[in-house]
Amino acid sequence: MNGARSLVRTLIDSGVEICFTNPGTSEIHFVAALDAEPRMKAILGLFEGVVTGAADGYARMAGKPACTLLHLGPGLGNGLANLHNARRARVPVVNIVGDHATYHRQLDAPLTSDIKSIASGVSSWIRVSQDARTVAKDGAEAVAASYGPPGQVATLILPADTAWDGPAEPAPPVAPRRPAAPDDATVEDVARTLRDAGEAGALLMNGSALSEQGLLLAGQVAASTGARLLCDTFVTRMARGAGRVNPGRVPYLGEQALELLRGTTRLVTVGTKAPVSFFAYPGKPNQLTPTGCSVLPLAEPSEDGVAALAALVEALDATTAVPVTVPDGRPGLPTGELTPKSLAQAVAHLLPENAIVMNEAGTAGTPVPGFTAAAAPHDWLDLTGGAIGQGMPAASGAAVACPNRKVLSLQADGSAMYTVQALWTQAREELDVTTVIFSNRRYAILEMEYSRVGAGDPSAATRSLFELSRPDLDWVGLAKSMGVEGVRATTAEELTRGLERGFGETGPFLVEAVLGE
Repeated sequence: MNGARSLVRTLIDSGVEICFTNPGTSEIHFVAALDAEPRMKAILGLFEGVVTGAADGYARMAGKPACTLLHLGPGLGNGLANLHNARRARVPVVNIVGDHATYHRQLDAPLTSDIKSIASGVSSWIRVSQDARTVAKDGAEAVAASYGPPGQVATLILPADTAWDGPAEPAPPVAPRRPAAPDDATVEDVARTLRDAGEAGALLMNGSALSEQGLLLAGQVAASTGARLLCDTFVTRMARGAGRVNPGRVPYLGEQALELLRGTTRLVTVGTKAPVSFFAYPGKPNQLTPTGCSVLPLAEPSEDGVAALAALVEALDATTAVPVTVPDGRPGLPTGELTPKSLAQAVAHLLPENAIVMNEAGTAGTPVPGFTAAAAPHDWLDLTGGAIGQGMPAASGAAVACPNRKVLSLQADGSAMYTVQALWTQAREELDVTTVIFSNRRYAILEMEYSRVGAGDPSAATRSLFELSRPDLDWVGLAKSMGVEGVRATTAEELTRGLERGFGETGPFLVEAVLGE
């Protein structure tokens, strides 16, 4: 058995069942090892950003890592943006990057690069295998490290000769560390603070606190103390819909976030940190906690948010408190002009029960969270790190993790072009993903940001840099060229028919929604 075979066997024994890959010469022996081991499924992405984004979406829904397989430093570089998003989502990813043979690196061949340095910006754990006999142990430790806590990208750099050399043997799995239990003194302090603050208190949550169980516990805290429930602007995964607790979302714009938090004197964080603005703006605040408001962490991202909330409920004697949940209030189907609002209305009305929604709809998708709050129960995934091009790959990974659930990919047209190759993977793997392209044919976010940074009025030449026209993108044609059927909708009625078809069939389908204002 060579090093690659021992590594693949060890990954499988450690619970890794999926490999998202775009391999090259240095990774051929790993590919051969995959072929010899039917217990691990290999899925090809035509661009490394699809590979890494799919690993992120898979981890969010499966609760465990897939592995990637990337080709040298350039391949890692191509996948870096979605590894950044996975790092910000705090999900486990085992990121395997091939390298030149150990004795070849010194020759500085054309594809030689400093892989370790490239990986360091997105990886909390990095190891370069040195010998075929240690590759399996390195792999077992990479899997354990990926769980954190919190979840993280664990990068294993695999020189070609450590993969093809032997003899080697599989290594036993390494037990990951468990999230820390809540500290009793902290729980009591938070309970006392929230009692005193009443309606001036708030819980800001992300991570496991936004699971259905976590939200029910948070709802009991709110019912007992009067505290408001809030979540980050972009969440890793959140249980939403009718019958569930619905926290308020901190707005993207700093001014709106400050307005939402106005009057809050005590902010308790669970699985996140106090909010800050996404960018610095001239003359605008970048820390969004109101003046005079103290911040108390109940659970750090590395700690067990659900256990911390359960302990807080006990400390408040709130185990019989009844959380406020969302009643079933889906809107009717829209008619007439197709706008961001009518699109959101149609999605909210038609969303299948137990669906998974991956949201990268950008500014045009702003109405969707509000309309879908009372939709059928579903899980919601966001663009956590802000590096665009995550949506369609992450939707693909979520569909691999949950093959019996419908996945809805809400996708802005500009960011969709970053990783459009994900459609090909969806077709090849017959993934049950309905993609809605929010086709406003421009980078609308940049139009807004231009004025917010105080750069003045954009010239015609500048505005052309924000437009996706001349030529217009043909999304139905693009999808068809990659094996995905689709339709183009210019009215609310056409959108409804497209969504009904996508939700009613199994497999990938695309709706290009051509939006008015």
